[in-house]
Amino acid sequence: MNSFAAFLKAALRSPLLPFWLVIALLPVGRSSELGTFLCLIGVVLLFARHPSALGEHAGARLLLWLLGAYVAAALFSAVDSVAPAKSWSTVASLLRYVPLGLYACFAIRREDRLHALYMAVAVVVAFWALDAWVQALTGWSLGGRAEPERISGIFGATNLKLGPTLAVLSPFVLWAAQRRWGLKGLLLAFVFLLGPVLLSGSRASWPCYALVALGFAWRVAGSPLRFVAIAGVSGLAVLVGGSVAWKTSERFHQRMERTLQAMHGSDQSLDTALSGRLDIWRTSVAMFEAHPINGVGVRAYRYAYPSFAPANDHFVVSEEACGVGEGACHAHQWVLEVLTETGTLGLLCWLAAIVVAVRAWRRVGSAARSRAFPATLALGVMLFPLNTHLAFYSAWWGLLFAWLLGLWCAALYVFPAPQGDAHEA
Repeated sequence: MNSFAAFLKAALRSPLLPFWLVIALLPVGRSSELGTFLCLIGVVLLFARHPSALGEHAGARLLLWLLGAYVAAALFSAVDSVAPAKSWSTVASLLRYVPLGLYACFAIRREDRLHALYMAVAVVVAFWALDAWVQALTGWSLGGRAEPERISGIFGATNLKLGPTLAVLSPFVLWAAQRRWGLKGLLLAFVFLLGPVLLSGSRASWPCYALVALGFAWRVAGSPLRFVAIAGVSGLAVLVGGSVAWKTSERFHQRMERTLQAMHGSDQSLDTALSGRLDIWRTSVAMFEAHPINGVGVRAYRYAYPSFAPANDHFVVSEEACGVGEGACHAHQWVLEVLTETGTLGLLCWLAAIVVAVRAWRRVGSAARSRAFPATLALGVMLFPLNTHLAFYSAWWGLLFAWLLGLWCAALYVFPAPQGDAHEA
């Protein structure tokens, strides 16, 4: 009991706590902003004591460049937005990501702290997965009752983000399992997360999780032949898990039946398989063609959508998306989101940021890239363009994106553990 109390006291006093709270509170509405606010306070106190701290941290400077591009794209779009109030309020809200990321860079200065944060995030995500398994087996979880077509886990039936979030944050669980139990632990953790990802009904999370599996297969392989073998074992596990879910879960069966309609060959069947995404993407292209320079305005997509969609568009006449008369909420694909909402200028900002990020990643060396691997993989699968996505300028998904960006910039430039302490860090 005393040891647990000591552990709890140390955890509450840890400088990692504010940053970790963002992830720990993600399922609980906007409460995750508590962590963002605490990070703001921490950064204000830091610069009050050390005004020149920014010049001493390469990761913090990299973060400012990347967030600068992200915010600049939104700023350019707000100038003549079709919904000025929404766009300008979004631009203002994006500024809270700066202290969030800076806090990560200065709080996670050492490798032992980086590993402690990885572990803490892994514990949270594993708990979500365990809760999702309980819901899959009993119909109930901490988030309430499951939907007929999918499980929602701790996020709840009105907040269907379990699948994408598990897939994107899965590298931390897999990293922790491999570090603790080796390859066997990695494979067990992969299967443990596979079930909730499949049963969440979010088909966008399936290719994300497949990419995570390939990333770890490449990392542990050491040779092309071993990579093929490990990827084959992972693929077999997915096939077995998918087959079991197809036969035993009505939820997964319904999602697969809808997905397989794409094989019928017609535009209608493909659009049905994509849950109407094809219509959304066509309307997005029309929207971009009408506003090619700086888009319709960040987060103004839903307000512009009815002007470019056909009169009988499903998302305009139904309440499935944002409400009757408004249409789809966002483009459901990050490149189209950037093009439609921020235009060519916005996409150029994003591409410039990607170039800066890749160059920084290559310059830091193999040891730093290895330390940052879980965060790198999480960001990579989040941004994988050949998929559907949540809105990157939304309050929730944008917060997770900025959190990962801050962690990645911090991880690239942490001080490595002394040679003798490398395993214990």
